[in-house]
Amino acid sequence: MKIIESPEEMQRFSRAIRREGKRLGFVPTMGALHAGHISLVKMARGQSDCVVVSIFVNPLQFGPNEDFGKYPRTFDRDRQMLEAEKVDVLFAPKVESMYPSGAKTTVEVAELSDRLDGKSRPGHFKGVTTVVSKLLNIVQPDCAFFGQKDAAQVAIIRRMVRDLNIDTQIVIGPIVREADGLAMSSRNAYLDPQQRKQALVLNRALMRVQFLADRGERNVNALIEAGKQVIAEEPGAKLDYLEIVDPDTLEPVTDLKNRALIAVAAWVGTTRLIDNLLLTSSSSS
Repeated sequence: MKIIESPEEMQRFSRAIRREGKRLGFVPTMGALHAGHISLVKMARGQSDCVVVSIFVNPLQFGPNEDFGKYPRTFDRDRQMLEAEKVDVLFAPKVESMYPSGAKTTVEVAELSDRLDGKSRPGHFKGVTTVVSKLLNIVQPDCAFFGQKDAAQVAIIRRMVRDLNIDTQIVIGPIVREADGLAMSSRNAYLDPQQRKQALVLNRALMRVQFLADRGERNVNALIEAGKQVIAEEPGAKLDYLEIVDPDTLEPVTDLKNRALIAVAAWVGTTRLIDNLLLTSSSSS
């Protein structure tokens, strides 16, 4: 596996791959890799001739009181995991090469960036879309792979790629969960054993909404309240939001005739976790 730190070298490598007529797949990450990331790497390997994975903890998407400083950084372990998956290139740029002195340009998807996580984390998605647009421009992939767990990010990146005519196919991989239902996340490492059990309440809330929808409940407010009640029953969790929205626009839905996304965020201790569920066709029919 080749390790590249320079954006310019990464661009040269990508141009050479494309000249050879090979399909390049790209998995952007912030490191602290887990089975969810590896599932995306496997998808990329199945759909590409050459696979590039980036590790970059992006300061622009962290607020002033968030966990940028303590975000888990496990580069050696991550490198070994990627080598085991026969990744071709690990792109690991430094902050100063991604955001050189004097850089002024940012990218923001208006309106969508203020919904769900963007509502409680102002500026977060501007940081996400800025770094993803830079990474797509540097790596120049034919396809880029993202996880459904970050559902709001998925919607925003898809809109950005469409609006800016970026020539990359966005491929979404399903949420990968622990055996007990907890969505895999790098931030799960922050949880102590008790908090780890408490964190399961996010999935229980989603399952409750899914169950009621499957049983014929169509009142969106009633479904939301049912999910919130599940969260309220766990004293170790503090709800940030629980919403039912259109998965493409992130706007609240008033009925379940079409696809709907149940999205939840909650604090467990000092750790903010997110999860979501796309209502199945049987639920939304």
